[in-house]
Amino acid sequence: MQHYDVVILGAGAAGLMAAIAAGQRGRRVLVLDHADEPGKKILISGGGRCNFTNLDTEPGRFLSANPHFCKSALSRYTPQDFIALVDKHGIPWHEKTLGQLFCDGSARAIVAMLLDECAAAQVTIALGRKITGVSRADHFRIETDHGTVTAESLILATGGLSIPKMGATGLAYDIAEQFGLRLTEIRPALVPLTLDSAQLARTGALAGVSQPILARCGRAAFREAMLFTHRGLSGPAILQISSTWRDATPIMLDLLPDEPASGLAALKRARPKAALRSIIADMMPSRMADVFLPAPIAPNPIGSFTDDRLAGILAALKSWRLIPAGTEGYAKAEVTSGGVDTRDLSSQTMQARTVPGLFVIGEAVDVTGWLGGYNFQWAWASGWAAGSHA
Repeated sequence: MQHYDVVILGAGAAGLMAAIAAGQRGRRVLVLDHADEPGKKILISGGGRCNFTNLDTEPGRFLSANPHFCKSALSRYTPQDFIALVDKHGIPWHEKTLGQLFCDGSARAIVAMLLDECAAAQVTIALGRKITGVSRADHFRIETDHGTVTAESLILATGGLSIPKMGATGLAYDIAEQFGLRLTEIRPALVPLTLDSAQLARTGALAGVSQPILARCGRAAFREAMLFTHRGLSGPAILQISSTWRDATPIMLDLLPDEPASGLAALKRARPKAALRSIIADMMPSRMADVFLPAPIAPNPIGSFTDDRLAGILAALKSWRLIPAGTEGYAKAEVTSGGVDTRDLSSQTMQARTVPGLFVIGEAVDVTGWLGGYNFQWAWASGWAAGSHA
């Protein structure tokens, strides 16, 4: 039976970063994963180019029952720290929009970088290892289908339930509960929303149509693109708002966020003979105008409407209220919301307060970032925090 200083379950973003940090301290580190390849979610992220961090990272862009928990780790391993690592390995990158950083080439460069750093720190990575049991007496005992290992410290980095076809499981939650740690509500996040049959009867013909919008749910508001699908709504604005949406609660969609309340009245004076439908079709895709404008009034000249009527028409387009039927579930969710309760973890080290040597990092923790590289930055930061102390 082999003994290690640190065993890490999960060879994803958080697990590999924790391995690097621990290995660089001279710790004897083993990373175990049931997959046949490390960093699978890294490889598919960002359309295969890996949105590896966000320049605008700050604690307010993370959701958690304790919004302050993420502050310590994020302040000690920043986007600039990860950029320095990327630059050290000569990986070209670019900023896309909203502070999002992507590789110029393939996401495989990021995985290769992490594996190179692990090799330099003499980290052992064992793939295709199914975990069959975990226990603790004097040491942690990790049983696998390839034998048993022991360790002084155990880091849970197996992620959440999102994208089960990539091998996602609830292993981290199961082990955490086994050791007495609490879980918060676990839900799909950054996920498309579905509509009921009545709503789809109206919007189904718009599948594939995209429009910049402002989405609101409670206090949360996101101004990005929305995409109509055959099952409901997707696109960055919808994925963002999905993380705060709860069953049976309404969302408000401003389909014309750039238009002031008096916008149509001003256009009436400039183009009084233009059809209302033509005016609206200049603001949104014509197929949307056909769906959201009442058919009897759409062909009428804009000059035939009073200013008050135009204000009402515009207000309706700027305040589409709907209650989604649900979400596309974990199969389409980019991340899992909720997880190991932060009350049971140290924000500085990610160590369980009541189980010395047990650490939980990354998506398995109740910290969920916005869309756009934030969840990778949490993986790097939480992994670094745990690896620096395990």
